[in-house]
Order: sequence, then structure tokens, then C-alpha cells
Amino acid sequence: MTKINKAACIGGGVIGGAWAARFVLAGIDTNMFDPHPEAQRIIGEVMANAERAYAMLTMAPLPPKGKLTFCKTIEEAVDGADWIQESVPERIELKRNVITQIDAAADPKALIGSSTSGIMPTELQRDMKHPERMFVAHPYNPVYLLPLAELVGGEKTSKATLEEAKAKLAPIGMKGVILKKEIEAFVGDRLLEAVWREGLWLIKDDICDTETLDDVIRYSFGMRWAQMGMFETYRIAGGEAGMRHFIAQFGPCLSWPWTKLMDVVDLTDELVDKIASQSDAQSGAYGFRELERIRDENLVGIMQTLKGSNGGQGWGAGKLLSEFEEHLWKNAPKPEAKASNEPIKLLDAKVHPSWVDYNGHMTEHRYSQCFADSADALLRLIGVDMDYVAEGHSYYTVENHVRMLDEAKLGEALYVKAQILPGDGKKLHTFMWLYRASDDMLLATGEHLMLHVSSKEGKSVPPLAAVLAKLQPLIDAHAGLALPEGAGRHVGQKKG
Repeated sequence: MTKINKAACIGGGVIGGAWAARFVLAGIDTNMFDPHPEAQRIIGEVMANAERAYAMLTMAPLPPKGKLTFCKTIEEAVDGADWIQESVPERIELKRNVITQIDAAADPKALIGSSTSGIMPTELQRDMKHPERMFVAHPYNPVYLLPLAELVGGEKTSKATLEEAKAKLAPIGMKGVILKKEIEAFVGDRLLEAVWREGLWLIKDDICDTETLDDVIRYSFGMRWAQMGMFETYRIAGGEAGMRHFIAQFGPCLSWPWTKLMDVVDLTDELVDKIASQSDAQSGAYGFRELERIRDENLVGIMQTLKGSNGGQGWGAGKLLSEFEEHLWKNAPKPEAKASNEPIKLLDAKVHPSWVDYNGHMTEHRYSQCFADSADALLRLIGVDMDYVAEGHSYYTVENHVRMLDEAKLGEALYVKAQILPGDGKKLHTFMWLYRASDDMLLATGEHLMLHVSSKEGKSVPPLAAVLAKLQPLIDAHAGLALPEGAGRHVGQKKG
């Protein structure tokens, strides 16, 4: 698959820093140029939030992090890069000047994307020597989580450039959508501008305050839009007759004097003060980075929920996340099953905010998740990977027993070790221990029984020879170990 080998980010603000995080966490070495005196601190904070979000987003093995290098000049930053993302402030002369500098210094085959939210690419590529490789790649904040980039070509942009850009975004978990024509503000910002303009009138006319307006969005159509967008949502609203019925029923409303979309609100000092004070009352108790982290947790939760919808096939951004995870699993280094007479370390994890209850302690099902993820790690170790499952073979969990012995708290690092109990491979019986990394305190144990099945035959069968060849040495190596304390216990059994 076409991929980005080295990236450069010119401008490291909210958008540029998040582009850098997306690249680095996809394993891409990235150069950064930003003359701001605190650029390294600011981008470091963005990177920290991005890593925190990815740890909640997926258990798929991310590639080793790319190297982030801060450069002193644009020329140094673009050297060797095959994707260059410009994210400087939204002033046309500044952007055009920076893009012209990038064009003069970069490899003629390197792609040059602009993060502009509204300037047409034809205006930006005016003075370039190689304008055919320049385009708009308009993302949405936070770039490291929201996967969309609007790809917009100018008059001199080649069609092949846009197709190449779309293909190169896929392996980093992004969806590039190519617009047929360039237009100011593209598609997304035009829709947002319409809603924003109407919202300003509603505040100005004291119909509601900022919190009420946000509640109307996030508790209703915002959730619908998150997974189906606008037209698919309205198709459902048309009932069995579909979109034609919806338009016939609600189309006349468009001519009613409901909206002020063509009447621009005057942003007087009084209105700005009103909006700012209402916004402070609504969100002022949270710091900027804290709001970012809350936003990230919410987005991760929505994407994870969408990933499990549609019978597990995923929907919208969740389906894209599943495809990204499949790409990560396929490209992850294959683990080696090394036989040892010591328990096998299978998992390193961290107690994230989404894992804890109101007491700040890890919730019950997260203990089970740690053991389930460890079981998956063991399966990958013996060759039961995505390809094996796709061929119609897998292990299914048929029984497990978890004992919670101590508390795990927010932010603590954890690890799991496992002993493989005697079996024939058709039954895979393990006993696992969950420890706190800081002091090796035992927090929980889990006993896990899996049965190998053939999905094609619909019954339990022995594993294929290649899997058994990796599993049997592990079973043999652990055969001499003592039965772990707690193995075979039932719920409520007294100790001793």
C-alpha cells in the first residue's frame, strides 16, 4: 500500500501540532518547523494528549513511534520528506509565501498539502514551480483523532496527486475525500458556517444561551450526524418511501422565514461580551488542555461504540477505525513463541480515565479486559492471527474466572503474566496474574479456558499443525510448574 515515508510539518499550532502527532504515532519520522519560541513545549503537550487518546482508542499494536525533529528552517524541515503539510496562520500572502518556499526546497515529487480552512488552492499555488503536486488537505481538530481530510485541487493540481494523497492517508487511519471542484471554505466549513451564523443570531436575540444551544446539538442531531451524516439521516426520516418522500414533506419549509442564514449578525462588542461570558460560565471551570482531554475521551468513546455497531462490522468512523486496526495488526512484527519454564509476560497496560469508576478505581470489567487482551496476545504468539481467523479457525473462550484481590487506580501501569496449564491444544487452559508495575503488587488472577473450533464445520477440532507446533513447546515448558494458587477455584470458595 502507498505510504508516507517521511513527513514535514510547517507550522505547529493547534492543527500543525496535531498533524505531527498523527504522523509520529503512525511510525513516520517527522520534521517540524515553527518559529514560535515555545513550539517544543506546545507540540509536546499536544503529543502527550494524542498518545493518551490512542491508548484508549485501540489495543492494536501501533508501530514504533516516528522521530519528531525540530528544524531551524523550512529548507531543513522539508529535506527528504515525501508529504509536507503547511499549517501556518490563515493569511493568504503568508501561506502563499511559505508554500512557495516549500516548493523551491522540496523534492519535486513530494506532496504538499495545506491545512487552510477556506483559501482556494489555485490562489496558494500561484507562484510555484511544481504546482501540480500542491493541494488542500483540510483536516478537523483534533487531527490525530478525527479521520477526515478534504482533498481539494487547484487549477494546476494533477488528478494523480489527489489520488496519491488519498491513498497515503489510509495507512495512518484517515479518510481523504476528493472534492470535484474547488470552492472557498470547501464543504465542511460551509456547513459549519451556516450553523454558526444561525447560532449567533439565536444568542443575540436571547432565544437561548451558549450552553442550551450546545445541548440541542449534542443531545440530538449531533449524535445522528456522528454516524450517518445528513442525507442518510434524512433518508430514514422519509420512512419506507425514502428521500423522495422526505423532500416532498419537508422541502417547502426551506422557503419559510425561519432562518437568518443570509442576514449576517453584527458582532458588536456587546454581543461578543455576551457570548464570551456565557461560554465562560459554561466551560470556564476547565483548563484548555483538560477540555482537550475530555473531548478526546468522548470522541474515543463514540468511535469505539461505532466500531462495534452493525453486527460488529462497524459504521462510519467506527468502521474506519476497524480497518485502521486491521492494517496495524497485519503490519505489526510477528511475536515469537519462546519456550521457557517461567510464566509468559503477555500484556503491558495503563489504567486510563475511561477505565475508572467514581472512586478513581479500575472498574470490574476492565480486570476481565486485561485478561481477555492477554489471551488474545497469547493467541497471536502461537500464530492465531487475523489471517488464521479469516481461514475459518479460532479459539473461543468457554469459561473464565476472575479474582479481584487489590485496587488498580487511575494512571497506574499494569502487566499480566500467564502459565499454560496441561492440555492437548484443542483445549487451551491458562492461569494469569495481573500486577501493578510500580511495586509488583498482585491485583487479580484470571483462569481462562479456550476451545479451538472450526467455523466452517461448526464444531471443536484440533488446531492446525503450524499453531500446535508453536503451542506444544509452551505447554511442555510449563508442565513442570506447580499448579498456581487459586487454580480451579469456584466463586465463593473459602481460602485455605
